[in-house]
Amino acid sequence: MDKKKTVALIAHDNKKPEIVEWAKAHAERLKNFNLCGTGTTAKLIEKNTGLNVKPFLSGPLGGDQQIGAGVAEGRIDAVIFFCDPLQAQPHDPDVKALLRIAVVCDIPIATNKATADCVIMAV
Repeated sequence: MDKKKTVALIAHDNKKPEIVEWAKAHAERLKNFNLCGTGTTAKLIEKNTGLNVKPFLSGPLGGDQQIGAGVAEGRIDAVIFFCDPLQAQPHDPDVKALLRIAVVCDIPIATNKATADCVIMAV
C-alpha cells in the first residue's frame, strides 16, 4: 500500500491570500495528502479551508529550515512555496537553502500558482 504523501505549504506575507485561495480551489485534492506549512500560512489555510495543516515555526524563525530538514529526511514529498520575488526577505538565505535542498533531493517545488497547479496534480 502506498503511503500518503506529504506536501508543505509556504507563502511570503504578500502571497498569503493567494495561497489560501489556491488551497480553497484545490481542497478536495489536498485532502489526499498530509499537509504541513510554515506558521501563519498553515494556520490561515487551515482556518479558511478546514484542511488539517501541521504548523511549523514561522519562516523567519526557522520554519523554512524545518521544512528543508523534512525534505532532506524524505518526510516531505513536495513543496508549494508562493514566494514574493519583488519583496526583500530578511531570511533570504533560509529560502535559498530550502530551494537548494529541494533540487538536491529531486522533489517538486512550485514557486507560483501555475506551477503549483501542475505539481498538485502530479504528486
